Amino acid sequence: MNETPRTISARLQLNQGGFSLDVDLHLCGRGVTAIFGPSGSGKTSLLRCIAGLEAQAAGRIEVDGECWLDSARGLFVPPHRRAVGYVFQDANLFSHLSVRRNLEFGMKRVPVRSRRVAWDQAVQLLDLDALLERAPDRLSGGERQRVAIARALLTSPRLLLMDEPLAALDAQRKAEILPYLERLHEQLDIATFYVSHAPDEVARLADHLVLLRDGAVLAHGELGETLARLDLPTAFGDEAGVVIESEIIEHDPHYHLTRLGFVGGEVLVGLRHEPVGHRLRFRVHARDVSLALERAQGTSISNLLPVRVAQLAEADTPAHVLVRLDAQGTAVLARITRRSADQLAVAPGKQLWAQIKSVALLD
Repeated sequence: MNETPRTISARLQLNQGGFSLDVDLHLCGRGVTAIFGPSGSGKTSLLRCIAGLEAQAAGRIEVDGECWLDSARGLFVPPHRRAVGYVFQDANLFSHLSVRRNLEFGMKRVPVRSRRVAWDQAVQLLDLDALLERAPDRLSGGERQRVAIARALLTSPRLLLMDEPLAALDAQRKAEILPYLERLHEQLDIATFYVSHAPDEVARLADHLVLLRDGAVLAHGELGETLARLDLPTAFGDEAGVVIESEIIEHDPHYHLTRLGFVGGEVLVGLRHEPVGHRLRFRVHARDVSLALERAQGTSISNLLPVRVAQLAEADTPAHVLVRLDAQGTAVLARITRRSADQLAVAPGKQLWAQIKSVALLD
């Protein structure tokens, strides 16, 4: 896939009634970029502008040197000429066509010489072999979304736009489809913009994060670093926390535990079946981190890390503060009471021990 975009820039303005979108983004053209924010923040509007579905959008969109929009020059590349695959909340399958025919519709849009995703590749990645002759009304919600994703892939997009593809699914169906999304991330070199308001989806899938509010960009950057910032609204709440990339370093069958190593330390989790060296992503909520002046002895908490205080900030309640910690190069957040912060004399530069009560594996 040599044509995958490496840089994507979007300077956009869109006014619709009482809503205004005004963004200036310069993004990496690799991996998954999560577009995150509350309802009404402009997430879907941004995707629709990039796809060319908002003819009133003004500004400039450039994908790896190819300009799709430049309103100052009167340039507007229509949607069908933008190499974009779009997956909506609703699968939007053609009800009168079988799964096979729905997929063929996507593939036929692309000349043979321009195809970068093969039929067998898309079918296997989304595990659709057994569904090809079924009608859409005989599919579950998760199966319909898998077909919709495969159809988008078979258009051989340079950019895959996914607008809350799991929002209409219940928890069980979401759990079923998430591994497929991870598989796409691992095996296809297609830049993806993934819209969501679900923190767990973002933590599990994203490499980069764009935070929107009221049509404006509050922040964007690498996922782990952006989640660890204390100056963003996402940090002020029960979902504050960090995502850490790790590697399995050993298994302990006797205690049914697996040890994960990462830049800055190690943690123990429940026994895994993947081999040593396998990479895993985990999440640590700020609410699950406590602080101590010394390494605790005689405690049931197994995951203890030496840390240095990097920054403090107000939390979402006056009784708490948020503390950004540096674990030898890895950022960790702790949400503690103001009283505890005073008793421990927590201040930038102070050396402490972080006690991690819970680690959430993202798999």
